[in-house]
Amino acid sequence: MTTSLLLLADTHLPVRAKRLSDDVLRAVDAADVVVHAGDWVDTATLNLLESRSRRFHGVYGNNDGPELRARLPEVARFTVEGVRFALVHETGPARKREERMEAAFPGVDVLVFGHSHIPWDTTGPGGLRLLNPGSPTDRRRQPVCTMMRAVVDGGRLDVELVPVERWQPGVRPSAPTVG
Repeated sequence: MTTSLLLLADTHLPVRAKRLSDDVLRAVDAADVVVHAGDWVDTATLNLLESRSRRFHGVYGNNDGPELRARLPEVARFTVEGVRFALVHETGPARKREERMEAAFPGVDVLVFGHSHIPWDTTGPGGLRLLNPGSPTDRRRQPVCTMMRAVVDGGRLDVELVPVERWQPGVRPSAPTVG
């Protein structure tokens, strides 16, 4: 069996953008599992993703208020086709992140996180894969906004970083480019 995942984080709606782009919404609709690593800011985005997702996992982030914290955990764990995932918003500084997270999440194959808005795909010395999809609404110091698509097939995880054109009112989206 093959399972597709969409990895998101740091949507910050409606602060960083007014809505998710059509690219993101199409990816939500296409994914078997939608994963969001926190910093939603509004509950409307959580409601939207939950309602459009076949299967959904999310956590709250440091910018999420009491209503989101009441609905979402700080850490989530789930399994997809035998691959063990953990989900958290913050992991601390980049320096020695892999070692710290392997110690904090024993028995996990993949840790999805957010907070920095910086895409990240590394593997720790013990085999833990760390993934940060960046942000589909706030690129910060990155050339483009991003999300990640992943596929689990027979216990193997393949990941693709996908550029996202940020939604702008009255602007018809064009094909995103990495530059």
